[in-house]
Amino acid sequence: MMAAPQGRPRLMTSTAIPFPSRWQMPLLLALIVLALAAGLGLREPMPADEPRFVLMARTMLETGEWLFPRRGIELYAEKPPVFLWLQAASYRLVGDWRVSFLLPSLLAALASLWLAGDLARRLWGRRAMLYAVFGLFVCLQFGLQAKRAQIDMVLVAMTTLSLWALLRYLLERPDWRLLLLGGFAAGLGTVTKGVGFLPLLVFLPWLWVRAKTRHSLPAPRAAHLPAIVAGFLLGAGVWLLPMLLAVMTSGDPALHAYARELLLKQTATRYADAWHHVKPAWYYLQTMLTLWLPGVLLAPWLLPAWWRRLRRIDPRYSLLLGWAMLVLAFFSLTPGKREVYVFPILPVLCVAAAPLLPVLLRRRRVRILLWIYIGTLAVAALAAAAWLLAGPQEHLHALIEDRGMDTTVALRIAVSLLLFGALALGVFVLALWRSPKRPGPALVVVTAALWMTFGIGLQPALSPAASAQALMAEVGRTIGPDAELALLGWREQHRIQAERAVGDYGYGRPGKGKWPLARDWLLADPDRRWLFLREEAAVACLDPARRIAIGESNRRTWLLAPGRAWIPGCEVPTDGLPDADEE
Repeated sequence: MMAAPQGRPRLMTSTAIPFPSRWQMPLLLALIVLALAAGLGLREPMPADEPRFVLMARTMLETGEWLFPRRGIELYAEKPPVFLWLQAASYRLVGDWRVSFLLPSLLAALASLWLAGDLARRLWGRRAMLYAVFGLFVCLQFGLQAKRAQIDMVLVAMTTLSLWALLRYLLERPDWRLLLLGGFAAGLGTVTKGVGFLPLLVFLPWLWVRAKTRHSLPAPRAAHLPAIVAGFLLGAGVWLLPMLLAVMTSGDPALHAYARELLLKQTATRYADAWHHVKPAWYYLQTMLTLWLPGVLLAPWLLPAWWRRLRRIDPRYSLLLGWAMLVLAFFSLTPGKREVYVFPILPVLCVAAAPLLPVLLRRRRVRILLWIYIGTLAVAALAAAAWLLAGPQEHLHALIEDRGMDTTVALRIAVSLLLFGALALGVFVLALWRSPKRPGPALVVVTAALWMTFGIGLQPALSPAASAQALMAEVGRTIGPDAELALLGWREQHRIQAERAVGDYGYGRPGKGKWPLARDWLLADPDRRWLFLREEAAVACLDPARRIAIGESNRRTWLLAPGRAWIPGCEVPTDGLPDADEE
């Protein structure tokens, strides 16, 4: 265990109220695993991002092309392929996309919990481990990302692993293998999502601590420094090296454009001169005030306590909080901001909060805030269920119709919210009556119930419409099993759910490049070929009387046009074409 600095009092005392009792701890831990796994295999990939990643991972398995992800017929240069590899490997393992596309996020969430807990244990003792694990689990952003097939949960697992190794090296013992592991995780994180290198910033607050204090921190050995460089190069080289070799030995201009797009525009340019998700400098404050609930409720007590320890230059807090502040500053300086960008900070803050929580939970105001949060969750769920069941029907129809849903979906959502609200309210009343001084276990139980409801009730209810499964099933019934289908202005979920091989004309190609190809394809076999497209993308050459409005999905109206819908002799104009691309 990493010992406290000499001369400093221990942060935990034997008088602190234990968070869970001995019989509760294994039950709560098991409940966390069940809550995060709930819903696995019960839904299809849904926007945002999930269908795109599944489509590319499936294409990799079908084509054997692992270095260059493709969205349909086009190269996809916005993200490296490591997350896609994990999804493809999961499919090879379980053989079911409905399970495998979510498996990397689930395993990454469990790994992040373990790493945060183990780091807290090494810094402050076994009891702090429980507070770090439970504190991270109850924060809303953690559960949301664990239940989504997006890159960010896997990235957080890698950044947390890198910090786990680097902090052990800097605070516990200078073992070169820890530097190698920390560098490797940072490098692998970088080729998972470009900001995976951020754990390396922890050396900056470490240098500050070494300069300001005489604490007997382990001094790094010069002979060890190549280990972190080698580890980073090994991690990043898993994909970057073979990709660059393939590009340099290829005469294909598309591959050279792919490398330039990914390595320059999607990294340096995206950071320095972002072209979307542009937000003000204070944007992450609203992220913390919402997605970091209920942990952010403790900020009035945690911030002064952290500040006192930073003033004392406690190396454990200095490294954890110094790194968190550097990452927050890094993302605040760029104009492009998304709430997931600061997600890697959350496990670190939970580790830093872990030794303080036993004392904070003894404060009456802290307990009142947590009880209010639990009660608010219950009441909000019940109120939403009541609105769906008895609210104004015109508002309900406006909410669901443009998403391709029907009232049965609203009913399923209402029932799920009603069950969760009733359970949460029951836990709230019972726990408040029996253990008013211990809101922690009740908070874990209610959070677990929330994610079980989300995974088993809400997401499966939304899945047929949000994933375009229902829409594409209707397309299949309309055109028949022997017809051929091409997509124009499509989204990734349409291709996944098409139930047949489909053609496309590129995702980002302008309409003037797509429409002549679509026309020639349709007219080559007009009796068997159909075009699927957005209503806004249709051109005048498609006879309105022969178009079929096939349904609403993802806030769009979608059409089917048979080959016979093309007006004889009609030529596609070269200018003024509607934008066929959904983006």
